[in-house]
Amino acid sequence: MQKTASSSTLGPDGLDISTSFFKPIQGASPPPPTSRNTKISVVGVGNVGMAIAQTILTQDLADEISLVDVNADKLRGEMLDLQHAAAFLPRTKISASVDYSSTLGSDLIIVTAGARQIPGESRLNLLQRNLGLFSKMIPPLAAGSPETILLIVSNPVDVLTYVAWKLSGFPSNRVIGSGTNLDSSRFRFLIADHLDLNAQDVQAYIVGEHGDSSVALWSSISVGGVPILSFLERQQIAYEKHTLEKIHKEVVQGAYEVISLKGYTSWAIGYSVASLARSILRDQRSIHPVSVLAKGFYGIDGGEPFLSLPAQLGRSGVLGVTNIHLTEDESQQLRESAKTILEVQSQLGV
Repeated sequence: MQKTASSSTLGPDGLDISTSFFKPIQGASPPPPTSRNTKISVVGVGNVGMAIAQTILTQDLADEISLVDVNADKLRGEMLDLQHAAAFLPRTKISASVDYSSTLGSDLIIVTAGARQIPGESRLNLLQRNLGLFSKMIPPLAAGSPETILLIVSNPVDVLTYVAWKLSGFPSNRVIGSGTNLDSSRFRFLIADHLDLNAQDVQAYIVGEHGDSSVALWSSISVGGVPILSFLERQQIAYEKHTLEKIHKEVVQGAYEVISLKGYTSWAIGYSVASLARSILRDQRSIHPVSVLAKGFYGIDGGEPFLSLPAQLGRSGVLGVTNIHLTEDESQQLRESAKTILEVQSQLGV
């Protein structure tokens, strides 16, 4: 299927009306040179990819969006469906192609392509089904946009982000996994719901693997600037560790529950990835728990594991990792999470 985009032609004969529809005013000068448009490519137009594309469109984060998928009919259908909403959206060029060359010159490439998670299947079990795909996909994407930032969403996201880093040859700051950004949103929601307040007023992170070995950083949770655990101790309010563990378990099981009920996740990850795109492309320097090269942080010294840490994101990708104080127990859990990921990475041969 050829790349298709909106044009200025009408009718079967391709009548070009763009030069006659608008008449320039007298004494007008040629338009001044403008900065290059911002281009985002979304590779994979399944439920997750389209939720991300739709959210990026409504939030006006790009001048151009390129959709890529192997299913030509679905790809064209999704493109047309979005183009038909043009009257209700910010002006954005939307194109689609089965060819990776359509991503050339992208500022950000978001990869969602991969096998869908089966109900009850762990994210790590998806690895072998997605590894072959990445070997064919990442090199041409990197070659076509050598200055881009790769944002990996496909699961298991931590290991596949490592794979994308190795296959692309990019510096580590320009290969990022969506990681536990969504897990942390679920975490903040559950805490806010328990306290009956806005989740945006809760600062809380899930770090480590995007999966079963993730770590809830209870010691650093604050609400309105007030550290929660310290507040409970000062007020002599009793709490039990199993209550905290129950909330963390709900976070881990959240995606599995959604998948078992509706068959897939889409909207939450769409908003999550759009927030990462905004921080990167608008150089907002916001802190997000995303999958990054974790070697050298929090006592993680062996190998090159990718796992989620609170990272500052900007126009060049990962600007740095936040030095959050962890308890010894949290540090140990994080190292164990890194060990879990390293055991899988060591079997890849990448």
